[in-house]
Amino acid sequence: MSGPDARTPVYVVRELDGARVQTRKVMNIYVGNLPYTITKDELMDLFVGFGEVSSVNLITDKATGELRGFGFVEMPTQSEAEAAIKGLNGTAIAGRVIQVNIARDRRR
Repeated sequence: MSGPDARTPVYVVRELDGARVQTRKVMNIYVGNLPYTITKDELMDLFVGFGEVSSVNLITDKATGELRGFGFVEMPTQSEAEAAIKGLNGTAIAGRVIQVNIARDRRR
């Protein structure tokens, strides 16, 4: 594994209105092929076993409000996020084999 120490959060320093601001960079993880019945708490429980979870977001259809079968999990520590990806990708949840990987940047 390359990058920061296993338990070291990644920080980004940037300028904001002339002042230097240090912010914590989180690893955004895509989770696909989720069961349509999964809850945020259930998804979080899967990832908490690998480390701290900053947020969980399940994507819903705008028209119906129903789950679309994928979501995103943010973890602040790179090594924990990588362990979660390695440990969960390809596992079966409620009869569905989930896909877990680093989320791609959103297209604008």
